[in-house]
Amino acid sequence: MRFCVSIPCFFPKTDFCDAIKKAASLGYDAVETWSWKGLDAEKVSFTCRETGVEFMSMCTSEFRMTDPAYRGAWLEGLRESCETAKKLGVKKLITQVGPDTGAPREKQHEAIVGTLRAAAPILEEYSVTVMIEPLNTYVDHKGYYLWSSREAFGIVREADHPLVKVVYDIYHQQVMEGNIIPSVTKNLDVIAHLHAGGHPGRHELQNGETDYKVVFAAIDAAGYKGACGLEYIPKLDPVQSLAEAKRIYS
Repeated sequence: MRFCVSIPCFFPKTDFCDAIKKAASLGYDAVETWSWKGLDAEKVSFTCRETGVEFMSMCTSEFRMTDPAYRGAWLEGLRESCETAKKLGVKKLITQVGPDTGAPREKQHEAIVGTLRAAAPILEEYSVTVMIEPLNTYVDHKGYYLWSSREAFGIVREADHPLVKVVYDIYHQQVMEGNIIPSVTKNLDVIAHLHAGGHPGRHELQNGETDYKVVFAAIDAAGYKGACGLEYIPKLDPVQSLAEAKRIYS
């Protein structure tokens, strides 16, 4: 399993380029972030080349997909995000689908699919993959629409485009569903990226109820070729936490 460091989780107050260098010094060859706004694209790109670290993913600037009235704004945000991704060498964008509007779920589902289909020309123009993310609504994201990985997989299959995928966050799905190994290994065709955190608390992997050694081994054995982003809030010193994750799971 290849691992990716989520910079905001571990080094939220550190200069972004210095954080890349810290990740590289710990043996990691990939990083990701949430918001890209405020990044110096030229400086970040140089640092990635200098360290051999891939800037793997970041978020779109707009997240409202459940309401078709916001489709134009989401698509504009996607283009803006793709333009920045091109400068940074990023090939994957994470997007949330937005809040449950209270409309019938089938209508919100249709709105998300329609927006993703409308995104195809932009994704093709920039050769960027957009990944929708199911999140937990019990602890961290009350009122969010997409909590079910099964529905996320269905949305992507309905959108039916190779540049539209799912980011499967093991922490969120452990909260909502469990059944992690079958959910991932039977749907690798629509999963482009993983996230991981220990549950409960979203801290170090080794301190939660999920046996990540078993999970990662099963996903590797199933042929997964992507990466897993370490997206948790460390209880240990951040450098120690990343060093421990590398020691335990690499």
